[in-house]
Amino acid sequence: MMRIFILLTFLAGVLGANSCERTSPEVYNKQAADPELLHQTADELTTAIIHDIFKPPVASRIYAYANLAAYEALRNGYAAYPTLAGKLNGFQAVPKPQKGVEYAFPVASIQAYLKISKAFTYSTDYWEKYEQELNQRYEAMNIPADVYERSVAYGQQVADHVLAYADKDNYKETRALMRYSITDIPGSWQPTPPTYEPACESSWNQVRSFTLDSCTQFKPAPPAKFDLKPNSSFFKMVQEVYDYGKNLTPEQKAIAYFWDDNATVSNIHGHVSYLSKKMTPPGHWLAIVKTISQDKKLDMMASLQAYTYSSIALYDAFIACWDEKYRSARIRPITVIHQTIDPFWEPFLQTPPFPEYVSGHSAISASAGTMLIHLLGNEIAFTDSTEFVFGHGVRSFKSIKETYMETSMSRIYGGIHFRDGALEGTRQGEQVGEWVWSKLARPKETPENILARK
Repeated sequence: MMRIFILLTFLAGVLGANSCERTSPEVYNKQAADPELLHQTADELTTAIIHDIFKPPVASRIYAYANLAAYEALRNGYAAYPTLAGKLNGFQAVPKPQKGVEYAFPVASIQAYLKISKAFTYSTDYWEKYEQELNQRYEAMNIPADVYERSVAYGQQVADHVLAYADKDNYKETRALMRYSITDIPGSWQPTPPTYEPACESSWNQVRSFTLDSCTQFKPAPPAKFDLKPNSSFFKMVQEVYDYGKNLTPEQKAIAYFWDDNATVSNIHGHVSYLSKKMTPPGHWLAIVKTISQDKKLDMMASLQAYTYSSIALYDAFIACWDEKYRSARIRPITVIHQTIDPFWEPFLQTPPFPEYVSGHSAISASAGTMLIHLLGNEIAFTDSTEFVFGHGVRSFKSIKETYMETSMSRIYGGIHFRDGALEGTRQGEQVGEWVWSKLARPKETPENILARK
C-alpha cells in the first residue's frame, strides 16, 4: 500500500511539474507578438529584394503578397481586424485554424511571411540563415512543441493559399510577352544614357490589381503636348528642369538624393563599370511604415495592418501609373534637352528605364501616404533614416503629406521628370490610395450587405 502511495505521489509531482513547465498562451503569445520580430523580418525581405535586384513594380508585388499572408495568419488572434477575403479582387476565404486547440498566431504570421518571401526571391541561403536565428528566438520563449508545430503548419497553410492566389494574377504570363517597341514619333520615349536599358515592365498594366476595377480607372489628364516652341507649355517645363539642374541648392540636392530609390545605378569610369544596389521606392515607404509604427509603439497587429494596407496601395498605384506610362510614352528630360538645349547636360539623378509620364515615385508615394493618413493620421512628425546606409543622410518631416509632396518635387530636382509628370503622378496616387482605403475599410461582402445597399 505504501508503494502505491509513493508511486501516486511521484506521478502527481511529475504531472504537476509538467503543468508548471508548460508555458501559458498568454506568456508565449506576448513574447511572440513582439512587433520588432515583424519589423526585422520586413527588413530582411527588403535586404533580399535589394540583393536580388528586383525592379520597383516587381518589388511591390513581393511586399504585398508577403504582408497579406502574414496579416491573414495573425488576425485570427485579433478579433477587431477583418479578413481581406472578399475585399480584394479574386481573393477567396482563407483556411481557418482548428477550433479548441492552442496557436501562437504571431509565429504563424512570421512563417507565412517567410514562405512567401522565399518563394518570390532567390536568396535561399540568406533566408535559411535568418530562419535559424528566428528559431533560436522562438525556442527561448518556451512555446510548447505541439503549439509551435501547429502554428508553423498553419502559417504555411495560409501562405499556400496566398501563393495560389498570386499564381493567378497574370504575372507569369507577362514574362512571356513581347518587349516594348521603340517608335520614332516626336516626343516619344527613348532609352536613356548611360546604359540605354530596355523599357522596364511595359506590360505591368496586365497584372491583376488588388482593388482596381481596371488599370485605367484613375487615368490622368493627358500630358502637355510635345511642342518645342520656346513659349509652349511643354518647352517651359523642359527649360525648368534644365535650369534646376544648373542651379541646384544643397537642400535640393539632398532632397533629390534622399528620394532617388533607383534599384540599380550604373557607375561608369572609363573602361570600368559596375552597379550600385539601392532601396526601391516601395521598400522606402514600407521602411517609413516601420519608423512610424515604432515611434507610435504600435503592437504587432496594428503594425502589420499598416504594412499590408500600404503595400496594397503601393502595388495598385504601380499598375495605374504604369498603364499611363506606356500609353503616353513620353520622352524623358535628358533626351529632349540633349536634342534641343545642351548635348552634354546631365541630370542630377540617373534616369530610370521607362517613360516619363506620370512619375511612378510620385504616384506610389502619394498612394501609400494617403493610406497611412487614413490609418494613423496626417500630423505625424518623424525622422526618416532609411537612406542613411546609402550615404544619403536623414530627413525629418512634420506630416505624411509633406513627405510625399517632397518626394514629388525630388523628381524635378533630380532632372528625371517634368512638373506635370510629378504633380499628376501625385494626384493619381492620392486617388488610388483613397480607392484602396474605401475597399479595405468597407465591411466584407455578404448577401445581406449587398441587399442592404439596394
